[in-house]
Amino acid sequence: MGRCSVLALAALIASASAPTFAENTEDLSDVGQSEDQWRFRVLLDGKTIGFHHYDVAQVGQRRVVETRAEFDVKIFFINAYRYRHSLRSTWDGGCLESLESNTDANGEAVSVIGKRSGNQFLVDSGSSETALPACVMNFAYWDPRILEQTSLLNPQTGEYLDVSVNRLGEQELLLDGVSVEADAYRITGKNLRIDLWYAKGTRQWIALESLTESDRVIRYERENENA
Repeated sequence: MGRCSVLALAALIASASAPTFAENTEDLSDVGQSEDQWRFRVLLDGKTIGFHHYDVAQVGQRRVVETRAEFDVKIFFINAYRYRHSLRSTWDGGCLESLESNTDANGEAVSVIGKRSGNQFLVDSGSSETALPACVMNFAYWDPRILEQTSLLNPQTGEYLDVSVNRLGEQELLLDGVSVEADAYRITGKNLRIDLWYAKGTRQWIALESLTESDRVIRYERENENA
């Protein structure tokens, strides 16, 4: 199987949720503390290169998810790759209502907007517009329903990707010196392979790992593990 480049993999890993349209002006600050938080450190070949933070809150009948990711890859003390990504989405159950992502990958800025309209979910990537089924999910690893999907939206690029999900079985992870029993899964697609771990019993997302095209290992490890 082909493997993702660091940039392409970052696009998929960091695109787990996203800012809404102008008419959806609710902010997490309007509802106090978020219902759930995920704080991940991101490692490349075992060396920390940044973080990815998630906040989930209930706003009325909808769920609002905000994320922020920052990666810096240095070679001989030179910053060879810089990645900044912010993403906010609104959800109705397991279906996206709207999303907007803003990304700066090594100085290249990209924005994608999506909104459910009638029986379609419309995506505008700036260079093209696409009509998708009304109920879609992006790479929202924090929601175990992602494991039931056959297609997922990459909100950084607007691509709707065919995927397969396979259970790898029970495994034991060592996170921050604590042993955690987990169920492991693998998401595969064109030039894509991402392994996910969920805490056994609670199904809380606790880790992620994949390979770049040069066989470098990108890994997410949850910092405040309480699953």
